[in-house]
Amino acid sequence: MTARKKLGIGVIGFGWMGGAHSRAMVKIPMHFPQRIFDPRLVVLSDTVAERRDEATGSYGFERAVADWHAVIDSPDVDVVVCTAPNMLHLEIVEAAASAGKAILCEKPVGGTPQQTAKAEYAARKAGVVSGVGYNYRWAPLVQYARQLISDGTLGDITNYRGRFFSMYGADPMGLLSWRFLVDQAGYGVSTDILSHSVDLAHFLLDAQVDRLVATTHTYIKDRPLPRAGGTHYDRGRPEDPTGTVTNEDYVGMLCTFTNGVRGAFETSRAIIGPESQNAFEVYGTKGSISWNFEKMNELQVYIASDTIKHTGYTTVYGGDRFPFHGNFVPGSANGIGFDELVVIEDHAFLESVTLGRQHAPGFAEALDFVSVQDAVLRSAESEKWENVTSLRIND
Repeated sequence: MTARKKLGIGVIGFGWMGGAHSRAMVKIPMHFPQRIFDPRLVVLSDTVAERRDEATGSYGFERAVADWHAVIDSPDVDVVVCTAPNMLHLEIVEAAASAGKAILCEKPVGGTPQQTAKAEYAARKAGVVSGVGYNYRWAPLVQYARQLISDGTLGDITNYRGRFFSMYGADPMGLLSWRFLVDQAGYGVSTDILSHSVDLAHFLLDAQVDRLVATTHTYIKDRPLPRAGGTHYDRGRPEDPTGTVTNEDYVGMLCTFTNGVRGAFETSRAIIGPESQNAFEVYGTKGSISWNFEKMNELQVYIASDTIKHTGYTTVYGGDRFPFHGNFVPGSANGIGFDELVVIEDHAFLESVTLGRQHAPGFAEALDFVSVQDAVLRSAESEKWENVTSLRIND
């Protein structure tokens, strides 16, 4: 057997996603025995001492530091995983690219569309492998949905509906974490969850949003001030001091795609009912499909036929006949979860690094979304249809 390449991993930020990626690196050897690399958790950076202790004591990092620059400066780090607040992405990406490190950055790769464009340019100019955390692409039934679309099973696609409704910001007592502040997160749900919804559409349809009209709104104007090390899932009390939310809770848009498909999207973090409803519906001339992350191991499929007497959607259950599922559990209807998607995502990225090939989704795909986001923000301001123009920076 060919010797596996050793890849030193440095993680910047140890919140929810920093922990998820770190767990994924540990789990990859267990679930991908035919891998061509071995990840090694070298160094973790976080400003909270308790998190640094957890990284070394529970996750197996060789060391943990407060200053993220030490991660990039470490000669034994080959891959930098950035899960820091959005407004830090650009500085981290530019430093990592300058140091020749491969970079996996959580979306949006910058706090504003213009920052993402600069990050994409820095990685492209340096020639380093880049990846962006659009993990929902890797769900086995999402992969199968793309196959059904591309092989013509659904006929010609006519329209697409995407939504990401989440309750993480529905409680007015939810703390004013960095996620709700434009100077730390950049924009709100147009960055945080619309990005996932639009990226899934780009991936599934193999086409880009090219024209749109959009609206935005902030429902909860003030929130309790946060405590050190807290997240946007933590709760305050009515008597706590408050601060002002400075980015949006809601985005809705109508759009067209480059292939002529018509689309409709909604995202909200302040809605009551859907708890993590990242969902899509794809309609074609011969059938349709729908998927909802809340039931990620089920795909609804409708195939029109003159010979089939019954009508209605069929539930297709996830199983080892679909991509990646069998790496975790055998058989059918034995479900996998969010952490497994990150394992799949990180394995795919590190395989690209090992082979020296550009990865998808990489910073180019991050740029595709923020070009849409830029048009969303312009449309919300103008209250008119706006064209999507690529923000790609050229030499």
